[in-house]
Amino acid sequence: MAGYTYATLTDDIRNYTEVDANVFTAAVINRFIENAENRINLDVPMDSDRIMAQGQFAQNFNSITVPTKTLFVRGVQAFNSTSATTEQGFWLERRDQTFITEYVGEATGPSGGSTGQNVKGLPKYYSMFGGATTGVDTATSGAIFVAPTPDQNYQYIIHYNAQPTGLETNTGGTYVSNYFPQGLLYASLIEAFMFLKGPTDMLTLYENRYKTELQKFAAMQIGRRRRDDYTDGTLRIPIESPPQ
Repeated sequence: MAGYTYATLTDDIRNYTEVDANVFTAAVINRFIENAENRINLDVPMDSDRIMAQGQFAQNFNSITVPTKTLFVRGVQAFNSTSATTEQGFWLERRDQTFITEYVGEATGPSGGSTGQNVKGLPKYYSMFGGATTGVDTATSGAIFVAPTPDQNYQYIIHYNAQPTGLETNTGGTYVSNYFPQGLLYASLIEAFMFLKGPTDMLTLYENRYKTELQKFAAMQIGRRRRDDYTDGTLRIPIESPPQ
């Protein structure tokens, strides 16, 4: 199946459901696509959405804001340097917010870190807190608290998965529409048939088709793309042969 553009996907949704643009208006069909994209993004973390953001801790301040549109943080690197550096960073260890609060010896809250913590130095631990309140595009996606509280403006890199821009904006095609077009179509049709309130057998059909294609896509994204022949060996699938 060739990849989808916004125009070809909307045409197929209307053709598969036999519903024209008088019912499936642009606003309605955009919601189908957006819900389908969100479902896929939550079902399968994709390498295409992996991003790194570099910044600098503020001295005597134990929190940083994660980049907007962050779905989840994969890890945080810190550098024993206050300027751009090529030295190898080390990974902070993930802990619960209660651990960070106890470690620094002073309460922290959603408004950010506070000054005057008892334990200061190069950060070693981090925890997540909070999230967006007015939309993923306009608000922060949460905060990261660290311990010890930085005693200098150390550099850091946040590794995270971001909410990708959808097909409604990138009308020429997205990673999902190009590399998982069948899944995007089936997920969109599920939304369409729920909107139409039936028929149930069609809703069940596309739900099952989506799940089948999702397994194949997930095997690629979190399976084959996370291994190589040199390190992990060649993937071998046993094939039954007829008895002699």
